[in-house]
Amino acid sequence: MASKILSSPLPYIALILAHLIWAGNFIVAKVTLQEFPTFSLAFLRFALACLFLAPFFLAERKKFHLRKEDLPKLILTGIFIITFNIAFFFAGIQKTEASTASTLTLVIPMLSVILGWLFLKEKVYIVNLLGLTMGLIGALIIIGLPQLFFGNLNPSVLVGNIFIILASVAWVIGAVISKGLLKIYSSLFVTAVAFFVGMITFLPMAISEYLQNPAWPSQITSLGALGLVYMTLLSSISAYFLFEWGLAKTSLIFADLFQYIEPVVASILAVLILHEHLSFPFIIGAALIILGVYWGTFAKEHHHRFKIHRH
Repeated sequence: MASKILSSPLPYIALILAHLIWAGNFIVAKVTLQEFPTFSLAFLRFALACLFLAPFFLAERKKFHLRKEDLPKLILTGIFIITFNIAFFFAGIQKTEASTASTLTLVIPMLSVILGWLFLKEKVYIVNLLGLTMGLIGALIIIGLPQLFFGNLNPSVLVGNIFIILASVAWVIGAVISKGLLKIYSSLFVTAVAFFVGMITFLPMAISEYLQNPAWPSQITSLGALGLVYMTLLSSISAYFLFEWGLAKTSLIFADLFQYIEPVVASILAVLILHEHLSFPFIIGAALIILGVYWGTFAKEHHHRFKIHRH
């Protein structure tokens, strides 16, 4: 791998940049949600993303015919990948720490393996089962169940951690639904449709938030505006293109290795910027999850193909 990186570094740099952007998104989301109502931020993010993706979507649209029977699956993909995933993520990140949220999202590839085994009849090996078990134990430690039994866990934090897990579950369900679609349509096309569905579903709730507090737009600072720009232009669009370009010129196995950048970088940023504290149980749980993801997805590639980033 080292020789390939040295001889052709740009695809690997693109993959690393994509994951660095997504790592920063945990911090940005937590800060930006202090200024924006939850659903208003979600609506604005995907409305702007749809606007920027529109030219690429129209170019892709001319290359194939949209079959009517695929429309329900496309809509369901958007509902799970965007609406449920983002709603749970935003609700969770407001209650828990960014370092915890970034680490818990590593359960996504493990959930992909489980659902692929249950519903797509994909093979699961002993090493995968060992990794899945280890990752589950790590997730339970980070969620806070051991601390809950001893009565020293904030219930709000527990709820936030559960929301982060539910966001991951929603993303994986959407990815499973999209699996057949991606054999017919490009990932860009499916992504653009998912963004549009998210925008439409968030609109009524964003209107409700505005009616409850019409003054909130005037209270947005430059920091909040920059947060919205970051989540739209960098996390939703730029990182997506960087990842797809890097993936096309490398392989799923190599691209897989860089996913571990996210929780590490996000945790460092959370400590430096948000002054979060990395507890000993968190470090143990994170180590178990990382090992669990590696062993749980060993020889598994299907969980990478649909890379609308989760948050």
